[in-house]
Amino acid sequence: MDRISHLPEHLLLKILSFLPTTKDVVATMVLSKRWQFLWMLVPRLVYDDSHRNITKESFSRFVDRSLLLHEAPVLDSLQFRLGWKSSDVDNIGVWARTVARRHVRELVIEIDRSSCTAPSIIPKSLYTVSGMLVTLRLNNMVLVNDVSSPVSFPSLKKLSLDNIMYPGGDESVNRLLSNCPVLEDLHVDRSIDDNVTVFTVRVPSLKILYTLDIKDSYGGEMLVIDAPSLETLTIDDSSGVCVVKSEMPNIVTAEFDFYDSHSWKILSSITPVKDLCLCLSFSKRAYPSGCVFHRLVNFKLCRCKALWLNLLMCVLRDSTKLRSLQLYQKNGYQADQPNPIWSELSCLVPECLLTSLETLEWTNYEGTKEEKEVVEFILRNGRCLKKVTISSKPTVSGKKLEMIKELALSFRRSPICQLVFD
Repeated sequence: MDRISHLPEHLLLKILSFLPTTKDVVATMVLSKRWQFLWMLVPRLVYDDSHRNITKESFSRFVDRSLLLHEAPVLDSLQFRLGWKSSDVDNIGVWARTVARRHVRELVIEIDRSSCTAPSIIPKSLYTVSGMLVTLRLNNMVLVNDVSSPVSFPSLKKLSLDNIMYPGGDESVNRLLSNCPVLEDLHVDRSIDDNVTVFTVRVPSLKILYTLDIKDSYGGEMLVIDAPSLETLTIDDSSGVCVVKSEMPNIVTAEFDFYDSHSWKILSSITPVKDLCLCLSFSKRAYPSGCVFHRLVNFKLCRCKALWLNLLMCVLRDSTKLRSLQLYQKNGYQADQPNPIWSELSCLVPECLLTSLETLEWTNYEGTKEEKEVVEFILRNGRCLKKVTISSKPTVSGKKLEMIKELALSFRRSPICQLVFD
């Protein structure tokens, strides 16, 4: 310990910042005189009430005292992880005011919802620490619904809203996001009862958007995106409607997992994408005509949704520079569906098979007639193929796997193509 104690102060503070909680940091004050006051300057404070041997009252006293004694002029991170011992979170408002002048850069408030008897309302005083905030993460809380309370996050670049309720409905969301002028990264995990019908993301500066669980379209719920600077877009596990209001010329990565066929229009707004992952229920009539992915090089397609093969051929047809194709099953099974007539789908060879496709990776391969036809088609026409990797399901017998190997090898056209079976 003496050798560590002789390190420069900034290194010691760095070491202390890696400790799990502020309680652990404060405990180091007994090590020696050198360490007695170091904890007061640590730029990262993490308050977690999950310790077994602590009551709500003792936890609150510890937070009160340590915040009053803490002297770091800038707080890189201030985190509250609260459960049943302090689920009313009334004191967060007081604690926020205590550090209002500390130039807090990251603020995290996570509530254990399973242990709360009532939702925890975000205190108005939260906005008093917002001037220098760069990152804000809120979990299981209620957004304050008071138009008289100023909302301004002039420096906020990362915002995470996990299971948040909005008493003011759609307008609450609009008001919050419109006051984040430099926001670049938005993560939204919707709550089933969040009181929002149309979740509108109108943020010109936004570069990354992740949304989870847009609700059932039968109730009219939808996501509206107006973010022309987006580079990464992920819509996961959604049954709602997605509407895009602006083109996305800078989009690089997109991943979609939803059921509503009307949301297919979103593909027309992401044609510059380079990496695309789709797990979608397909409808021929919904697929946008004239949609050309002129920069797409990596494409992943899930086979657990209906008519995946039709979708595969549409995207291959519209992606002239595709280099990598991956076929997988997100839910571990292939959707029951009427098989398309392969002769109709394969009458025209997509250009990417002839000029650019280099790798194919197929997981959970079962060797069905439909799958064999697709593999044969790609191997027969893939003039630039360098590597094909096929991973079978554990249930596929060794004899059947040998047949698959023989079939694939018999259609290999290029000696540089490496076939790998897992």
